[in-house]
Amino acid sequence: MGGRRGDATNVALARPRLRGGTGVDDAYVQTQRAIANIADVLERAGTSLKYVVRTRIYVTDIARWEEIGRAHGEAFRDVRPATSMVEVARLIDPAMLVEIEADAVIPE
Repeated sequence: MGGRRGDATNVALARPRLRGGTGVDDAYVQTQRAIANIADVLERAGTSLKYVVRTRIYVTDIARWEEIGRAHGEAFRDVRPATSMVEVARLIDPAMLVEIEADAVIPE
């Protein structure tokens, strides 16, 4: 879900789509899917991943930070938004390992 205010937008808690069991217990794939969902919302708001200025990553197992960080780094290699990763006790769906929030600017 995203919201736009003036020249900025945010995507609140992008979740990975877990289809047919694929991506279950794969933090890398779930991170890729969450970022793809963010890209979809940003496009509808008139912007893209290259305008993301901040992400917040919520994970259920911080020991998997490298898998998550690798997927995040691949998507934001040229952007390098301010980023934080926080371990939480659980997410709304027990199969989910990661959720991501993103803030972006909307180009003129």
